[in-house]
Amino acid sequence: MKFKFLITETFDPGILLIKISRPQALNALNSEVLLELRKLLAEEAQNPLTRVLVLTGEGSKAFIAGADISEMRQKSAEEGVQFAQLGHEVTKFLELMPKPTIAAVNGFALGGGAEIAMACDFIIASEQASFGQPEVGLGVIPGFGGTLRLAKFVGLPRAKELIFSGRRIKAQEALDLGLANHIFPADQLLEKVIEIARSISQQSLSAIARAKQLLNEFSESAGLNFKLDAEAQAFGRLFGSADQVEGMNAFLEKRKPQFQGLGTTSPQEKTQ
Repeated sequence: MKFKFLITETFDPGILLIKISRPQALNALNSEVLLELRKLLAEEAQNPLTRVLVLTGEGSKAFIAGADISEMRQKSAEEGVQFAQLGHEVTKFLELMPKPTIAAVNGFALGGGAEIAMACDFIIASEQASFGQPEVGLGVIPGFGGTLRLAKFVGLPRAKELIFSGRRIKAQEALDLGLANHIFPADQLLEKVIEIARSISQQSLSAIARAKQLLNEFSESAGLNFKLDAEAQAFGRLFGSADQVEGMNAFLEKRKPQFQGLGTTSPQEKTQ
């Protein structure tokens, strides 16, 4: 398979390494990347030769630095919902496919990057990794499952603090909070992750698939579609608001945003 933004590599027995490769944008997720990921994950869910998937980012700086703000900036509310729904399709493949998925976080995992990592069965991080849900600083909310999955990892009060503040956390704090299972030196990360993947790939895949299904059901995945749809609708409704326009423009212009707060409208809305 040929992809523009994905690099794949296989390791015996049955381990597929997927690298998000958009290094000039710190592997940020645009629609093309998400569509490629959706296609590849759908195929690998059915591939009998693949037993474990490992997801990481190309280069040393970023796992995935977030969703592509230059693409999101001009989206309408309807387009914002559709973008979130595409992200949900990808994250649900990672969470619900009948094969183990591991996030090897080698740098920034921010916004959509953190959400992709949390959709994997567990996270292994390098000492240089950092995590965060900074969306409120852009006038939006986590839109790829962060409002649901972060609380499962760190608990509801901590998830609220991290989402409300947009604060980044480093690898050690992620480990302490239960977001990451292990941290390793950056130059050993993939080697250690492949070792763990290999220990899993040698077990009964049918048994693992059933265990994964039960674990997901126990953690309320039965209501996953309802919760994610509510998130996508809320995410999309913020597009076109004055704070979303200001937040994303300020980010791209490298300045501090001047938010107006509740009840504000965008210039476009005022003319309608």
